[in-house]
Amino acid sequence: MTDRPICYLHNLGILSAVGHGKAAVWAGLMRADTSGMVLTSDWHATKSSRVGRVAAPLPDIADSLSAYRCRANALLLAAADEIRADIDAAIARFGRDRVGIVIGTSTSGIAEGEAAISALANGEPLSAFHYGQQEIGGPAPFLAAALNIDGPAYVVSTACTSSAKALACARHLLWSGLCDAVIAGGADSLCRLTVGGFGSLELTTSELCNPLSRNRRGINIGEGAALFLISREPGPVALLGVGESSDAHHISAPDPEGKGAELSLRAALADAALQPTQVDYINLHGTATPQNDFMEAWAVSRVFGMQVPCSSTKPFTGHTLGAAGAIEAGFCWLALSGYNTAHAAPPHIWDGVADPQLPPITLADTTTRLPQRRPRIMVSNSFAFGGNNISLVLSDRS
Repeated sequence: MTDRPICYLHNLGILSAVGHGKAAVWAGLMRADTSGMVLTSDWHATKSSRVGRVAAPLPDIADSLSAYRCRANALLLAAADEIRADIDAAIARFGRDRVGIVIGTSTSGIAEGEAAISALANGEPLSAFHYGQQEIGGPAPFLAAALNIDGPAYVVSTACTSSAKALACARHLLWSGLCDAVIAGGADSLCRLTVGGFGSLELTTSELCNPLSRNRRGINIGEGAALFLISREPGPVALLGVGESSDAHHISAPDPEGKGAELSLRAALADAALQPTQVDYINLHGTATPQNDFMEAWAVSRVFGMQVPCSSTKPFTGHTLGAAGAIEAGFCWLALSGYNTAHAAPPHIWDGVADPQLPPITLADTTTRLPQRRPRIMVSNSFAFGGNNISLVLSDRS
C-alpha cells in the first residue's frame, strides 16, 4: 500500500447510450434499459451493426475552438458541463494553473476525418474541416481552452484502458504536487474505423451483446464520455487503489489464462491494502467476446471465487472504447453515491445460459443488493489490446 494521500472523486459528469447525466444514467441502469442500443447501417458499408449512440443533444463548440469541433469533443464538453460549477469552484480556489486535465480516448475525431475524406472523394469543399479535429491529442487542449485552464493537460491513448489510465495519471499529478485538482476521464464517438475494424476482426455482433453467455457472439461498439473532478481533499468517493499490468501476449488477443488481468486485480487490492473478501462489487470489462470473457472470468474466479457480485454493463452502453474505463468507474461512483437509494448493484444483462467452459462467478441481477454498511468497496476492470490491463478500487470511505 502506498503511504501517499488518498485521492477523492468529488463529482461526475456522464453520458452514454443509457442516459445523459447522473440521474438519468442511474435510472437507466436500474430499469435494465438497453433501448439505447440500436441496429443501424450508418457505420458499416455492407451490413447493419448494433451500436450504443448518445441520443441527447450535445453542446455547440464555439467558433473560436472550431479547430477542435468534433462529436467526441462535444461529448466531452457535455460531461464537463454537468460538473461545471465544481470545476469553476476549483479554479477559483486553486488557480487556473493548479488544475490539470487528463483525457483518455482511442479515436478522438476520426469520424470527422472520415467525413472529410468522403467529401474530398466526391469533389466537395473541405472548408469546415481542420486536421486538429481528428488529432488523438486534441481533447485535452480543447477542454483546457473551453474551461480556461492553464494546468497540465494531456491525453492518454491505450485503447480500451485509456480513460481508466487517465484516473491513474490524475492521481500521480496530485501526488507530485503539480496540481491541486484534476479533471480526468474520457470520451469516444462512433466512427467507421472502429465499427468496421472490430467487424473485420469478427468481434462484433448485430445482436445485443451477451457477456459470459455460452451464446455470446461478440461486442457492440458505443460512444460516450465521463469526467471526474479529483483532488486530495475528502469527497464522496475515494480512489483507494490502482493496479496495472501488461502481459503483452498478443497485439489484439488477451492472455487466455488471464494472467495479466489477475496481476492488475491483485495489484489494485494491494495498493488499497484490501483483501478480496472486502470487495462488494466488480464491474467487469465484459466485452462478450469469447476470449475476453474466458480470461476475465478465470482471473476473477482465482482472486475472488464466487463471493463478489459482478456485472458487465456493456449491454447498456456498448463498448465505448477509450471512454469505457471512466464510464464504468462512473457506474461504480453512482452505486456508491446517494443516487443508489435501493443499495442495488448494476445488473448483468444476458440470456442466463452459462458457458460450461467458464468458472462459476456470481453475476448481479436486478434483485442484488449491496451491504448498507460503510465503507463499501468496488472494483472496475478495463483491459485493452496489447495486454494492457488496469483495475481501479473505489470506495465510499468517509
